[in-house]
Amino acid sequence: MPLEISDDAVNVFRRDGFLFPLRVMSAIEAESYRACLEAVEAERGSLTGKFRSLKHHLVMTWLDGLIRRPEILDPVAKVLGPDILCWSTSLLIKEPGDGAHVSWHQDLTYWGLEPGDVVTAWLALSPVTRQNGCMRMLRGSHASRLAHADTEDDSNLLSRGQTITTGIDEDKVVYLELEPGEISLHHGNTAHASDPNASDERRIGLAIRYIATRVHPTEGQDSAMLVRGVDRFEHFDAETRPTADFDTAAMTEHDRVMAVRRGVMMEKG
Repeated sequence: MPLEISDDAVNVFRRDGFLFPLRVMSAIEAESYRACLEAVEAERGSLTGKFRSLKHHLVMTWLDGLIRRPEILDPVAKVLGPDILCWSTSLLIKEPGDGAHVSWHQDLTYWGLEPGDVVTAWLALSPVTRQNGCMRMLRGSHASRLAHADTEDDSNLLSRGQTITTGIDEDKVVYLELEPGEISLHHGNTAHASDPNASDERRIGLAIRYIATRVHPTEGQDSAMLVRGVDRFEHFDAETRPTADFDTAAMTEHDRVMAVRRGVMMEKG
């Protein structure tokens, strides 16, 4: 069933820069998606880590279907409006004891998107707790840009180790614990981080980055997938949906758009 969120909940999102938890599917459905993911891992190897793809929805039909679920898109539309693009997807997996973490950062500092009508829906496919490295959010931080610096840290899952250098008020930090089948929503400018997985189980999440069609890239050309409504602006190259998992057409499309995205990130670097 579509997920309805109240105007009060939208106001909380606009005030804090995030909203959680929102149940978008049953735990059983979440387990079925996890099984799809782990079947791909068993066949093809790891799909995560520092050099993970940002566009796996272009090569896996089950993931293409997931980003279009109305239970996810309905609350996103309450924030972004009716016309929505999926800009990227990231599988965010922390293995027990692997030391992987994410430093404090604001995504829009280095994503090259304006205006900031960008929302990440973060879906838990496993229990997500403080112990296994759930996200931490800085309440109200989406209202301004904080200073960042690149760092050298192989355990940091961010590509350049982007780290906020000042302005983190621990009294405003919230831990976003989620159960399988729940999502959080956060604004593209909300400062967030996560600690390593200190548990005995995998922490498995999927981040879906949605943007309003009025958003445009600030550096070069970029691509995205229309998932709801109409794209009247056409600021992004249109991406093609996969018809079969990892077939030649899907892999060719994935390689094409990833080459475009790498070019944008190099320009931003």
